[in-house]
Amino acid sequence: MINKESANSPNSLSSFEELESNVRSYSRSFPVVFRKAASAILEDENGSEFIDFLSGAGVLNYGHNDPDLLDAAIAYLKSNGIVHGLDMATSAKRRFMEDFGAIILRPRGLTYKFHFPGPTGANAVEAALKLARKVTGRHSVISFTNGFHGVSLGALAITGNRYYRDAAGLPSAGAVFMPYDGYWGADTDSSEYLERVLADASSGVDLPAAVILETVQGEGGINPASKEWLQSIERICRKDDIVLIVDDIQAGCGRTGSFFSFEFADISPDIVVLSKSLSGSGLPLSLLLLKPELDVWRPGEHNGTFRGNNLALVTATAALRKYWTNEKLSEGVAENGRILKEHLQHLAQCSRDHNLSVRGRGMMLGLDCSTGNLAEKIARKAFENGLVVERCGAEDQVIKFLPPLTIDGPALQRGLDILDKSVRAST
Repeated sequence: MINKESANSPNSLSSFEELESNVRSYSRSFPVVFRKAASAILEDENGSEFIDFLSGAGVLNYGHNDPDLLDAAIAYLKSNGIVHGLDMATSAKRRFMEDFGAIILRPRGLTYKFHFPGPTGANAVEAALKLARKVTGRHSVISFTNGFHGVSLGALAITGNRYYRDAAGLPSAGAVFMPYDGYWGADTDSSEYLERVLADASSGVDLPAAVILETVQGEGGINPASKEWLQSIERICRKDDIVLIVDDIQAGCGRTGSFFSFEFADISPDIVVLSKSLSGSGLPLSLLLLKPELDVWRPGEHNGTFRGNNLALVTATAALRKYWTNEKLSEGVAENGRILKEHLQHLAQCSRDHNLSVRGRGMMLGLDCSTGNLAEKIARKAFENGLVVERCGAEDQVIKFLPPLTIDGPALQRGLDILDKSVRAST
């Protein structure tokens, strides 16, 4: 029986504790009831404010409730625009595809076809794996240590973390794990190992349908791959007609500075997986970009009820027009990323007894605390002081920093000040 008085009191979590499944996680880390948000600021039911350095785990690159994106959504709804239309042709979908091609693809010399699967990142990963297997006639997929691609069964099979895979209830199948860049240390090129085992008919590793990777591993601990390693992986794929899939769900849509996280490496993936910040507004939307020669689907062969969320396509188009028709956003990411990284590096240098280190690219950065216990203490103290940050890595030992790309200077500095205070109180 829920105590109605306590359930309705500000910040009461009793309804969530009594009614919601034990599977909930973020509400345990941030034990208040949030009621509204704007830009980089969250507000709870008591009116307390929090600086958001989590951004919906990478969903809110443009911050909470961007007014221009909201205006586009409201205007579309008031016009009786199509909200749900299966995969029928709609004005909203055409406008998005045409603008994405003109604003994002053609200036980068990229040619892709659009496949709208179900609305989540894992939906898109499942579609990418299925298509690669159909194209090549092979079944296995090369994934990498510390990679994370989702928790549905196909995506889970190529996700490294045992914690998630143990929950499946079935043995994972179809994946072969290889060492990610830097897994054996900075002096060892793990791509040479991949090339060797694929060339050796006695290695026990068959030619795969695909190689899937994140250019910056998010949940795996903010592990960035080098340009040279990525180019080597692409070369290996080209040599053996292996489909190269870049999972840009968290690192894409400007998080590292450029729209795609792989642009700095001058590679051209066969399939790009996008989701999270693609809609720009927090609405669910995912997308496969696939090279035209890979478009071997037969009509309806991969389908779903929610293919191409039309309201999300409207806000996605508004985000493209507002943020990607000039270089201001990318320049801002570079500058704020520099400020954030230098601050974290200074913090690490001042905490030498605890062996802190910093890594990442753009505004996707991590503070490695060496132990999960220390990272938890810092993150918990940060929340008590008004800063929302998440942990990641194999042992949750890395504090992940994903502020909105549009965060203003004062909010960024307030967040950094809170972080400083929290680290000092925890070390």
